[in-house]
Amino acid sequence: MNNNPEVYGNSNAGLNSFFTKMYGYMSAAVAVSALTAFLGSFSPTVIRFMSNPIALFAVFGVQLVLAYSMSSLKSQRSPLVSALGLFVFAGLEGLLFSGIFIVYTAQNITSAFVSAFVMFAVLSFMGSTTKKDLSGIGRQARAALIAFIIVSLVNMFLQSPMITYVFSFIGLVIFAGLTAWDTQRLRQMYLQMGSQVNVNNLALMGALQLYLDFINIFIFLLNIFTGAGGDRD
Repeated sequence: MNNNPEVYGNSNAGLNSFFTKMYGYMSAAVAVSALTAFLGSFSPTVIRFMSNPIALFAVFGVQLVLAYSMSSLKSQRSPLVSALGLFVFAGLEGLLFSGIFIVYTAQNITSAFVSAFVMFAVLSFMGSTTKKDLSGIGRQARAALIAFIIVSLVNMFLQSPMITYVFSFIGLVIFAGLTAWDTQRLRQMYLQMGSQVNVNNLALMGALQLYLDFINIFIFLLNIFTGAGGDRD
């Protein structure tokens, strides 16, 4: 057990506190990404760096390591280390997004962000309150995600705008299902493990998962809005 664990009982108050922490961490991570992307868009050095394929693979590699390490609820790991991992991940994601302020208009970005926020909030609320078991939806969404990633990798070479546009709708549906399921799964994890693990670590792990769901919803909506006639710079 941690030296200074913050552990709640499986009460409604404890569950509400857990969700408050998790959404708070997630919101902070989104803010870090947005700020990093905005500031990076003004730096020619950052834009050149992120245009380098080797740099992109390096960033992805670091993100994979961080995501993998945070997926483990090691009782001895300090919540400060977990928080650092989350915000470093978010900062790197922000670097990857630096170019969108150059490619897309502020109106498109704002519309996609607001729509993603509303969609995420509704789906996450449904996942946290529904009595229906969403594990079946989660399994189907994960299986679809694997196929989606394979086709997306192929499209990296084809560079087909039509495939990108059509698959943005498919990706949106996949991550809509994942958002609801992930929220329900994290709720169940707290109820089952809340008295055995450091709740801050669990909240930070959940924040990263929901952050990824939100970011993907935002990306797909941005592609849909611009593909449907939105203006680009």
